[in-house]
Amino acid sequence: MNPTTTRSALVVRGGWEGHRPVEATDLFLPFLHALGFSTRIEDSPAIYADTGYLATVDLVVQCVTMSRIEADQLAGLRSAVAAGTGLAGWHGGIADSYRDSSDYLHLIGGQFACHPGRPPHESVEGEANNFVPYTVNIRPAAADHPIVAGLADFDLVTEQYWVLSDDYVDVLATTTQKVRPGDPWHREVTSPAVWTRRWGRGRIFVATPGHSLDVLGHPSVRTIIERGMLWASR
Repeated sequence: MNPTTTRSALVVRGGWEGHRPVEATDLFLPFLHALGFSTRIEDSPAIYADTGYLATVDLVVQCVTMSRIEADQLAGLRSAVAAGTGLAGWHGGIADSYRDSSDYLHLIGGQFACHPGRPPHESVEGEANNFVPYTVNIRPAAADHPIVAGLADFDLVTEQYWVLSDDYVDVLATTTQKVRPGDPWHREVTSPAVWTRRWGRGRIFVATPGHSLDVLGHPSVRTIIERGMLWASR
């Protein structure tokens, strides 16, 4: 172990391969190592059931889209976060994980509902049909938060997450789904795009942008995720 290491991070990755869980998390490993984190990588949430080990972890970075989590694994994760282990992630790797677990949703505070694609008259073949231009708006009330301080609103062309959330999330940035011809909704819908959540002594960070490696490489997205991991860490 590097003698300068002061904190430990557990990276849990897997689930739907379309979100490139290995390549996506690999983007952030050098950042964690440079700040003195030791890292352990697991390819399923099974490690969450090891409560003794999890108690030693300062930060969990999760990138597991959909998939399943067993009761003892979720209980271990919830207990660890409540005791002070940080939990961080982006896009479907945290906001669309373990769809059949209401207790996981309760922990995270927000869940992917859909990503409305292009309107029918602009439709194209393949996943690009889900890529739409939209803006991530930094909330003025959160402008001095360390995760988004100094950042301005920014534009992306990728999946725009429509999120179902509760009032216990602290929203740092939002995105607004417009009403377009043919849409079944009748007014604009604003969803959290970046949020935090306190859980016992632990901290949770979620950013919804991050469908692909190029989005994760966007300067504002990458800055938010890097800062979010540090904020969440014990």
